[in-house]
Amino acid sequence: MEATAEEVDGAVRAAHAARGALADRTVRAAYLRAAADLLTESGERVVEAADAETVLGPTRLAGELARTTAQLRAFADAVDAGEFLDVRIDHADDGRTPPWPDLRRYKIPLGVVAVYAASNFPLAFSVPGGDTASALAAGCPVVVKAHPAHPATSEVCASVLRRAAAQVGLPEDVLVLVHGFDAGVELVRHPLVAAAGFTGSVRGGRALFDAAAARPVPIPFHGELGSLNPVVVTEAAAAERAEQIGAGLAGSMTLGAGQFCTKPGFVLVPAGGDGDRLLKALTEGTSHTEAASMLDLRMREAFVAGVQERAALPDVETPVTAGAGGEHTVSAGYLTVPAARLTAEGPHDQLLEECFGPVTVVARYTSREEVTAVLSRLPGNLTATLHTAEADRDGDAAGLLDALVPLAGRVLVDGWPTGVAVAPAQHHGGPYPATTSTSTSVGITAVERWLRPVSYQSVPDALLPPELREDNPLGLPRRVDGRLV
Repeated sequence: MEATAEEVDGAVRAAHAARGALADRTVRAAYLRAAADLLTESGERVVEAADAETVLGPTRLAGELARTTAQLRAFADAVDAGEFLDVRIDHADDGRTPPWPDLRRYKIPLGVVAVYAASNFPLAFSVPGGDTASALAAGCPVVVKAHPAHPATSEVCASVLRRAAAQVGLPEDVLVLVHGFDAGVELVRHPLVAAAGFTGSVRGGRALFDAAAARPVPIPFHGELGSLNPVVVTEAAAAERAEQIGAGLAGSMTLGAGQFCTKPGFVLVPAGGDGDRLLKALTEGTSHTEAASMLDLRMREAFVAGVQERAALPDVETPVTAGAGGEHTVSAGYLTVPAARLTAEGPHDQLLEECFGPVTVVARYTSREEVTAVLSRLPGNLTATLHTAEADRDGDAAGLLDALVPLAGRVLVDGWPTGVAVAPAQHHGGPYPATTSTSTSVGITAVERWLRPVSYQSVPDALLPPELREDNPLGLPRRVDGRLV
């Protein structure tokens, strides 16, 4: 079932040949809507295949399918609106010093996009997911490298998307699916692949990122790799609602067996007193969480080993031990450590690395200085969260929020990071190693990853693309001479 180098080459060339068919934005929008409709019609078969391979459960997968189809329809609406083309026109102005020529700028698709499917979201971040939807919306054909954890689900979804293409008169090869580790490497190196989107591990993503950069013609590689998603609980917040925060943390870090990319994996909590109350609630919440299956055996083994290694460090305690919950399952838990252990480089730095699964690290701080010192040592993240109270919002809270902003692409106050709304203002990305670029993989602006700007200078109107002609035949939103019209 794994694709050979020749088969990968054939897949990319087929997608490349189909790129002209995606030029018509009306057809592109219709395709995305048809894909959403057919996925909905095939929902029972899609969910059944995904559950058999991931054991995520029909309820969770039905919700994920709804998110996936909503995402496709949202990108269809964005294609209709055309704002992402970012049309800008500056008319010639001889009165300027120096004079301006006539300049007209918009964005065009890059070409074939390679998409590497994620393991933990077999629909929303896989074959029909956000990377695919946004690339197709941009006008880019897609070659998807299926994740080995759900090959059958990938085939089912790819067949639906190809059928939707044929339904609206597009070549089926606007989307092609390949399988296999070697296929993934061949894909990122193929000279006709113009960009890549990846969701997965730091190790795998960095290897592909380096390969993309090492090509004779380097290409953009938009990778989501790993995230600790730190949380800071102020003393005032712990005093005000310790039990509520502890219970919320338990629910968030165990959601989906701790396999969400936005799982809060590191929490700074005040030592003693109200912090103890918070930990009591966290203990109760994690203790009552049922053992769950992880996505595959390899991930389960990595989780169990990672927890054991962290628990063996000096001054690390395990109020609720996470690890093997049964022959095929894992149990949730958490570790605690004095925050002072993390203020300088040392063996405890392992606690500042993501451990994929239902576990979190609670660092107990005794001063604001310890919090600041630990935050200064954290890597880049998708999210960062602050729990505060009315009593400190005119004091420490503002400074702590400012300290979190450089660490993440999404900053929350008094909430939990699990759950990523597919909204225009969403940003799902962050400083490395959370992502390899500054773009988002969720929300409408994800389409920008697959476009590049082109300016036309002093080009006669008859030779301009319709998007840039003076009479605006496509009715696009444009910025003309600095004014949005």
